[in-house]
Amino acid sequence: MNLASLVRDSAHRDGAAPAVVDPDRTVTYGELDRAADTLAHLLRDRGVRRADRVVIWLDKSVTAVAVMQAALRLAAVYVPVDGSMPALRTGRIARGCSATVLVTDSARAAGLREAGGEPPQLLVLDGLPEPEPEPETDGAGGRAPLPLEPVEPDDLAYILYTSGSTGEPKGVCITQRNALAFIEWAAAEIGATSRDRFANHAPFGFDLSVLDLYVAFKSGASVHLVPPEMAYAPEQLCAFLRARRITVWYSVPSVLILMIRHGGLCHDPPPPSLRVLLFAGEPFRTDYLTALYRHFGNARLLNLYGPTETNVCTFHEVTADDIERGAAVPIGRPCSGDAAWAVTPDGRRADLGEEGELVVAGPTVMAGYWGRGAQRGPYRTGDIVRVRADGGFDYLGRRDHMVKVRGHRVELGEIEACLDRHPDVGEAVVLVDGTGMTARLVAFVVPAAGPPPGLLALKRHCAERLPRYMIPDSVRTVAELPRTRNGKTDRQVLRNAQRQT
Repeated sequence: MNLASLVRDSAHRDGAAPAVVDPDRTVTYGELDRAADTLAHLLRDRGVRRADRVVIWLDKSVTAVAVMQAALRLAAVYVPVDGSMPALRTGRIARGCSATVLVTDSARAAGLREAGGEPPQLLVLDGLPEPEPEPETDGAGGRAPLPLEPVEPDDLAYILYTSGSTGEPKGVCITQRNALAFIEWAAAEIGATSRDRFANHAPFGFDLSVLDLYVAFKSGASVHLVPPEMAYAPEQLCAFLRARRITVWYSVPSVLILMIRHGGLCHDPPPPSLRVLLFAGEPFRTDYLTALYRHFGNARLLNLYGPTETNVCTFHEVTADDIERGAAVPIGRPCSGDAAWAVTPDGRRADLGEEGELVVAGPTVMAGYWGRGAQRGPYRTGDIVRVRADGGFDYLGRRDHMVKVRGHRVELGEIEACLDRHPDVGEAVVLVDGTGMTARLVAFVVPAAGPPPGLLALKRHCAERLPRYMIPDSVRTVAELPRTRNGKTDRQVLRNAQRQT
């Protein structure tokens, strides 16, 4: 089994079953299989071969899913880029991974050309292409279906780009083995079947989408794409959940909290179809989690944990004891075939009750960052945890300046590097104010010579280079940045100043 075979196997079992549903159309497994085959021919005609990178810069759509499948069928590596990503950043990613082809639509292709820089070869798609006629039925010599290229477990399947501390995005390289270890565990843990209806809330460049798509494909279930414009519209999300009769929902806690506060998620009768609620990406405030647990008494609530570099490596199912205790729920015990442990500051393996940095080893640990060498040995997550008596872990916080903003992992250093490139900025430091959906990015800026740059100018500068969730919400101009004794920026002083405003 490999990622490319999941759709084809489900198409052979029941080609008429719905596979992907977006606002405009429903595609069956048979139709998705044929569309992926047509696109695989198009990619091959443009020179895509084994291990080549195919960047996908499209709206979340059936077309984007089919392109992913097409790349996998050629044993190529797909690189999903969110449709809202600036053209400059998309071009930088494509050049950085030496993409053979960048798949996009007409409007975005024009934006790439205007942004400057030499884009790779483009495949422009303004919708799903019509499948080519089959040779045995049309009598005109249509192309035969492509056989799936054989792949090895350690062959790359896709690359997910995350925020990088140097100012450049980092490409997390995921192999067939990495992805399948998680998919197989998740499918078994939630008991996925062909009757399930998965919601896909996360963008395709966010690792949460791996569960939505591939656990559905493995089980022959349908996956229902949440449009980006609906992603933070709580009333519409709640209506979507009910109208589509979703059985499996997976998102960051911030979204569920938004649905509880402003969408009536815990006021109306719970939808009888929903049987599994999964969340990941950030801590879940206990008062909202309690409301969710009590309202959805017949649904399982699972807290999944893991950075993009490991996908989900630990999990915890919320219990009545968790709710009664009223504390933050654990990130739980290892899963997906992984091993996890905590290392104390002095290098020891943490014992029961001790704190340390979480370290992960096993089949889901990435192959490495693109262009930066292979991952060797266990992966140090940078997350501080406490060891529990049941062998699981409590999450305590981050070791560095990587933060979570509305469920997205953000390296503050990347935003700072972007701000530093503005000609009117001398120095910049970015902090996070608040948590979850209320989290705001605050930039402290020391002007270069001349008047300080305005908020709109800096937002425009960042919008051309960063995804939306990384654009600062507010800017404070300061004459100089506070320093610690060793000369580093004293972020704690800035945090105290922010709290006093």
